[in-house]
Amino acid sequence: MSQGMSEQSPPKNLYSVLGAGPLDSLQQLKDKYKHLALKYHPDRLRGLCASETEAGLKKFLEAEQAWRILGNQEARSQYDLHRKAIDLQQAWPVDSMISQDDMIFNPDGKSYTYACRCGGEFLIPEEELSDEMALKQGTQNEEGIEHEEDYKRAVVCCDTCSLSVCVTKSC
Repeated sequence: MSQGMSEQSPPKNLYSVLGAGPLDSLQQLKDKYKHLALKYHPDRLRGLCASETEAGLKKFLEAEQAWRILGNQEARSQYDLHRKAIDLQQAWPVDSMISQDDMIFNPDGKSYTYACRCGGEFLIPEEELSDEMALKQGTQNEEGIEHEEDYKRAVVCCDTCSLSVCVTKSC
C-alpha cells in the first residue's frame, strides 16, 4: 500500500479500537483499555512469530493512543466534537427515514437508539439530537425535493456499519 493511500483512509474510530462506544463511562473505557494493554503488551508477545508480534504491537499502540485521548475528559470532548463535525460533512446517502418517536429513549444514558439491520445501532445523545436538529430544517418529499416547514431532521450513522438514517421530528 502506498503512503498516499494510507493518508486518504479515514481515521480510526478510537472507541472502536477499545471495543467501546461514545456513551461508555470513563471506568468502562479504562477497563477495556487495560484488557487490551494486557493482551497485547510487548512482554506478552515474546515467542510469537514476527508477523504476530508486529500485529500485536500495532494493536497495543492503537489502544494506547485511544486511551490517551479518551481517558482525558477534555481531549475526549474535543475528539467527540471533531467526529461529529466529520460526520456532518459527509455526503453519504441516507438509507432510511425514521421518526424520533421510532427511537428508544435510554434515560440512564440520556440518548436515543434505533436498531440497525447489521446488528449495530443508531445512537445519538439527547442534547445533540435537539442541537443538531435545530440546524437542519426542512422536509423531503418522495421526489427528494426539500421544502421549508416546521419540520426538523438529523442524520445519524450506525455505530457498526456505514448505514445512516435521517431522524425526523415535527416542531
